[in-house]
Amino acid sequence: MFRRRTLQAGLAAISALILSRQKLSAAQGGSVPDFSFPSIDGGVLDMSDWRGKPVLVVNTASLCGFTPQLEGMQALHEEFGPKGLVVLATPSDDFAQELDDAKKVKEFCTINYGITLPMSDIIHVARGDVHPFYAWLKDTHGYAPAWNFGKVLLGPEGQVVQTWGSMTKPESEDIRAAFAPYLSA
Repeated sequence: MFRRRTLQAGLAAISALILSRQKLSAAQGGSVPDFSFPSIDGGVLDMSDWRGKPVLVVNTASLCGFTPQLEGMQALHEEFGPKGLVVLATPSDDFAQELDDAKKVKEFCTINYGITLPMSDIIHVARGDVHPFYAWLKDTHGYAPAWNFGKVLLGPEGQVVQTWGSMTKPESEDIRAAFAPYLSA
């Protein structure tokens, strides 16, 4: 069982490296419909509340080799949140690297990375009962996270601007350049 899971994880990681970046145009599926996510703090995170702002959505996992990217996500939230950027973490166990309940995830992220950015409850992003946002991305843009820490930038009108794989750090120049035109002064 362990070898099988390790092999699956290894194959998924290789796929993530190969598919580390995809550009998507708004014409491939238009704007994001109004989706909401269950908040890790209770309540709901409604994407319509972020209309007019760029949103970087990242599927996360607490036990992944890419987990330190949470630090970069939080840094973007602190630096660019006041200028309009929303950084949304969507924890998922689809790649078998997330803690088993939302309370543990929240505690882990707060203690280890000082996370204050918006965070959904644990959802499915690529397997099983996939969250409607990720199902929409796949259906309209052909994008599904190949591994943890896949990134999707939405423009202020809800259009998919670009996607990146796990290897691209949230604070990379590539991602900064993609959201910079959408920030307020």
